[in-house]
Amino acid sequence: MKLLEDIIVIDFSQFLSGPSASLRLADMGAQVIKIEKKGTGDICRQLYVSDVVMDGESSIFHAINRNKQSYAADLKCAVDKERVLQLIAKADVLLHNFRPGVMQRLGLDYETVKAINPGLVYAEISGYGSEGPWKDLPGQDLLVQSASGLTWLSNNDEREPTPMGVAIVDILAGTHVAQGILAALYQKAISDEGSLVQVSMLESILYFQFEVLTCFYNDGHQLPVRSSINNGNPYVAAPYGIYKTAEGYIALAMTNIVVLGQLLSCNTLINYTDKASWFNNRDEIKTILAEHLLTQTADYWLSILQPADIWCAKVLDYDTLAKEHAYQLLNMEMDVKTTNGLTIKTTRCPIRVDGQILTSEIGAPLLGEHNDQIEKQFDIVC
Repeated sequence: MKLLEDIIVIDFSQFLSGPSASLRLADMGAQVIKIEKKGTGDICRQLYVSDVVMDGESSIFHAINRNKQSYAADLKCAVDKERVLQLIAKADVLLHNFRPGVMQRLGLDYETVKAINPGLVYAEISGYGSEGPWKDLPGQDLLVQSASGLTWLSNNDEREPTPMGVAIVDILAGTHVAQGILAALYQKAISDEGSLVQVSMLESILYFQFEVLTCFYNDGHQLPVRSSINNGNPYVAAPYGIYKTAEGYIALAMTNIVVLGQLLSCNTLINYTDKASWFNNRDEIKTILAEHLLTQTADYWLSILQPADIWCAKVLDYDTLAKEHAYQLLNMEMDVKTTNGLTIKTTRCPIRVDGQILTSEIGAPLLGEHNDQIEKQFDIVC
């Protein structure tokens, strides 16, 4: 399904945040032309986040740059830059995630390219915005997680601040800039005018925490306090958290403690009839519950709780999840193939439109693989 057919995206971005946005646009049918440095390309080609190497390049590069084209250019070379400017003149979207000032030095800032293509949607992701004392700091996921307060929400009280185990800031920033691009494209369709879309990683992760930050703003700036036992959310009462059982783990969300005690035959919990105590005494309640749940397996407890419509789930790892019929029905796994013939299994776009999933079998491009094709398509002369 080509929802964005005929939309041309010139993508200067590297690593995760920007490429995750252009991946979403590519999944929707846009032609994404990835501008890469001659010789080395996107730093993500060699920046490994695991020991999984595919065709001499990182697994994450293949995962996040599938279904795109690669155009190799030296932006400090006048001839190459002129060719890129000709591409920009015919594009609908330009995307980058360089630090503030880099595109200006290259002569590719918004005001400059707007004069070439007034209808261009120019989108940029920064680490901390274009102003202020942090603007030149590296916009790296772990660093922004740490600066944003996020790491004080996970783990138990009196334990160290704990980051999320995925590049959540990168992916959120990419999601937000993709949303901004789509809205700007809609506006362009009405007015034929372009827009400047700006997202910072810090703003994205702050917005992600709107629930807890709204509490902080309106509660006398009281800092969130994680529970000492099985912390799941510093603002949610017991039993919210993950619990070990005699075999496996279960997650328990918001529920009535008295009802929970009755279902589990845990008489001590039945005494907590005051709802306010479920938060004020959450560590005490969680300790009782944690000890009781150790007496039976996760499957045993779930066989009691799920039929009673208690919000609970078994805690699965990837291997166990992949064997679940519910997972298999989603068809989340997708095979893509590179020009070299390498087949890679990865995840598909999560969006369905009219019941159809958005898929493509095209793998990540070789560096500069599409130079000739693109120059012919856009009549590049130089």
